[in-house]
Amino acid sequence: MPDSLLLFAQSAAGADTAWGLDVVVLSRLQFALTIMFHYLFPPLTIGMSVVLVYLKGRHLATGAAIYDDAARFWTKIFGLNFAMGVVTGIVMEFQFGTNWAAYSRFVGDVFGSALAAEGIFAFFLESGFLSLLLFGWDRVGPKTHFFATLMVAVGGIFSSVWIVIANSWQQTPAGSEIRDYVVNGQVYQRAEIVDFWALVFNPSSMNRLVHVWLGAFLLGAFFVMSISAWYLIKRRHEEFARRSFVGGLLLATVAAFAQLLSGHEQANAVAEYQPAKLAAMEGVYETTDNAPIYLFGSPNDETETVDYGLAVPGMLSWLLAFDTSAEVQGLDELDPIYGRPPVWITFQAYHLMVAIGSAMIAMTLLAWLYYWRGRLFTTHWLLWLFVLMVVPAFVANEAGWVAAEVGRQPWIVYPRVVDGVAVDGLRTSDGVSEAVSADQVLGSILFFGLIYTVLFGLWISLLHTKISHGPAGVAAGDGRAGHDEHGGFVEAVTEMVSHREGMTGDKSKE
Repeated sequence: MPDSLLLFAQSAAGADTAWGLDVVVLSRLQFALTIMFHYLFPPLTIGMSVVLVYLKGRHLATGAAIYDDAARFWTKIFGLNFAMGVVTGIVMEFQFGTNWAAYSRFVGDVFGSALAAEGIFAFFLESGFLSLLLFGWDRVGPKTHFFATLMVAVGGIFSSVWIVIANSWQQTPAGSEIRDYVVNGQVYQRAEIVDFWALVFNPSSMNRLVHVWLGAFLLGAFFVMSISAWYLIKRRHEEFARRSFVGGLLLATVAAFAQLLSGHEQANAVAEYQPAKLAAMEGVYETTDNAPIYLFGSPNDETETVDYGLAVPGMLSWLLAFDTSAEVQGLDELDPIYGRPPVWITFQAYHLMVAIGSAMIAMTLLAWLYYWRGRLFTTHWLLWLFVLMVVPAFVANEAGWVAAEVGRQPWIVYPRVVDGVAVDGLRTSDGVSEAVSADQVLGSILFFGLIYTVLFGLWISLLHTKISHGPAGVAAGDGRAGHDEHGGFVEAVTEMVSHREGMTGDKSKE
């Protein structure tokens, strides 16, 4: 096991442990489990909502029934994903109090304002129009239904604003002061807002918000293209699938190239405000000029090198300062100030996200090339790539957050540096609840693991049923509704993986 993984898993106190892990590590693992499972759904619903707006808008503009039928089909899947997001999100707010009481006291004033704004301005907007979106078909006019769809999309995007702002404040605090308060003679510290708008526009919030949105748009687009590609391979609902695929491809192309620029800006912000995180993401152990970028590798904390790495010399220095001789701070200089984050996890998660993002750009360009040649919808090997690409799209969103959150350790609220000393932050080890034992947290992890396994299986089953049945109306006219001889979506993917000949197909032009 890499040394940085051992650092992540080691016991801080050693007194109260379960399976050799203390309360801090177990609480972190529980939070990672619950938040990563929950985060399968919010970016998916945000991305799908944009596709729904596109389809509803095209229906209004052209009057073509195919767009209306397509929107109806994707709305059913959107509703399923939205419900899963709500169910899994409920756990998060209670977890702050049960496992992270000290953290809740420290950030309560800041988070209370942000989450209240999210509830008042975003959740009510989204949930209020959701009923019209789901149940308003044929009950309200097309323009009213389009407006409801638009408001659900805006509400989902706006909801993410306040969550990301609250998280960004933890990464780059602004607009707040750390003050003492006394409870029963015990002195505690907490962050109190002194400038709300400085908190909202903290140094990392806008960059991170755009990055999250674009990741959600990419996930929604590749999700739609994955299912559409499967229909095209099976020659079911082909007209519907073509329209849906092109809509997803348009969104994916714009979002993928925008994400490239957003990622660059985000990396520059990390270099300025969280240099230890950047050093961990890029495997920079020693302060150096002509700093390289590793395309891949395995950081080794013992030798403080990147093993098996392929490096591009000077590229990191150039990307950060447009100068290959620019100095980049390493962990040797930053460790005494900030502490060292788990390098191996941060490095691999970051590089996995970048690799998948690069693959998305390549796939969108390849898809347009085949589209212009008139062969996109009959080139089966390429369509199969799009069927499978939805999994890496999920992974990229998760990996980005892993890099962001693990990379700021050992801090749960990142500190300021005054005269070379980190101040006004909160260490992760100081944020846990004192009343919770390691055995209790381990029990809750096992329980959540069981429940989430059941929920995931239910989600896949319902998704499989809806996809296998397909759209209705005009969109179903060129295919077969219900479970035909081709089997369902899950069976088709399994068949493709098991038989390599599934990667080949009719490459003739339409």
